[in-house]
Amino acid sequence: MNRTYTNDRPARSRDGRADAGRRGSRFDSQAPRRSGGYGRRPAALQGEFALPETITPALPAVEGFADLDMPEQLLAELGRQGVTAPFPIQGATLPNSLAGRDVLGRGRTGSGKTLAFGLALLARTAGQRAEPRQPLGLILVPTRELAQQVTDALTPYARSVRLRLATVVGGMSIGKQAGALRGGAEVVVATPGRLKDLIDRGDCRLNHVGITVLDEADQMADMGFMPQVTALLDQVRPEGQRMLFSATLDRNVDLLVRRYLTDPVVHSVDPSAGAVTTMEHHVLHVHGADKHAATTEIAAREGRVIMFLDTKHAVDRLTQDLLNSGVRAAALHGGKSQPQRTRTLAQFKTGHVTVLVATNVAARGIHVDNLDLVVNVDPPTDHKDYLHRGGRTARAGESGSVVTLVTPSQRRGMARLMSDAGIQPQTTQVRSGDEALNRITGAQAPSGIPVVITAPVTERPKRSASSRGRRRPASATRRTPVRQAVVGAVA
Repeated sequence: MNRTYTNDRPARSRDGRADAGRRGSRFDSQAPRRSGGYGRRPAALQGEFALPETITPALPAVEGFADLDMPEQLLAELGRQGVTAPFPIQGATLPNSLAGRDVLGRGRTGSGKTLAFGLALLARTAGQRAEPRQPLGLILVPTRELAQQVTDALTPYARSVRLRLATVVGGMSIGKQAGALRGGAEVVVATPGRLKDLIDRGDCRLNHVGITVLDEADQMADMGFMPQVTALLDQVRPEGQRMLFSATLDRNVDLLVRRYLTDPVVHSVDPSAGAVTTMEHHVLHVHGADKHAATTEIAAREGRVIMFLDTKHAVDRLTQDLLNSGVRAAALHGGKSQPQRTRTLAQFKTGHVTVLVATNVAARGIHVDNLDLVVNVDPPTDHKDYLHRGGRTARAGESGSVVTLVTPSQRRGMARLMSDAGIQPQTTQVRSGDEALNRITGAQAPSGIPVVITAPVTERPKRSASSRGRRRPASATRRTPVRQAVVGAVA
């Protein structure tokens, strides 16, 4: 069945009601804004988030993708990808987002948010063609890793409906990204800073964007991106559709919702982001002098683990100590270049590296199949950081454990953090080498034989007889790292 989709919706006035007028562009200093401007405090906040008044009733959720008004090519691709039934956040939001409604969705990481907004955006954009530098859909995310994961997850679906994706993030060649935009891309997945740079260069304009998605909006606020986000949202088509998805919804997100979403359908499929029945939470009390030994034994376990620390220096130091002890570890933090970060993640996903030692840069936007353990070597300072770190495991219905190592001086703060997160952990006193540590984490003694992690390389092609004796350019003989993309359940 062939269906036609349109992004046209009534234009909105300053108070958010339908209006025949059109909001000004970014070059118009008098451009009106929606009600509830960013600097204005909402009238009332109830608990974590004050739900906006819903005027239009939400459409009922669906149990199968076949019940949705989507192009047949997308339905066929879902089957090829083995996606047979929608997750709750998808079944709840897709009927409304496909109908063009603004959507506010809350669901914990790993609950299927990427397909929830991605399928709607692709379905409603299918059949259209973008002009150079003028995308039709925009997905804003806080981190490079999440941008790449969203792109990887949506690429097969975009290809099925002949839509072009462009990924726009820092740390990579801005020239290549500008070239992709000049060539025409219907959908752009971007971090705010790099997208602003490309707009300032004249390589991108957002005035044709009819569907805008904010993924992990609370983290963008926490990272200080809010001024850039609002500046970008002021440039997209004012009558367009907006979807905002997040694991948590706090006051900063409330301000975004009131300013940029009109009559949104609100779905909260996970009332408590920490209440994951398939996830165990352990607080392990350790003595400061024994903490490093206990950490090393946990890292030496069978299977993969992500270990979180507070600083880049601490990450690098622990990684080197683990390598010296015989543990295949690699570091991930903001001080690494984007190619290094991409290579490290690929090595971790393929098992070439078994321990990923990271700062909060890995707390969102990373999905690894069958990851059953996350360790907070340094306890997080905020309960939202705890929830997002822990969200790297127990994804898509799988089971997993989150372990936090706590020294005596940290016990009171940790108890307060767990209370804020709504979690009652199992608390155990442990020492390196004891049975309790092994039972909870699978800890074991490391081999003690130092290891060196090198990037896998492609096999060098054999030279033909006719080419022997001729000097080849250096670029032809250089071994290049293997790029291995692993696409699993979406974030």
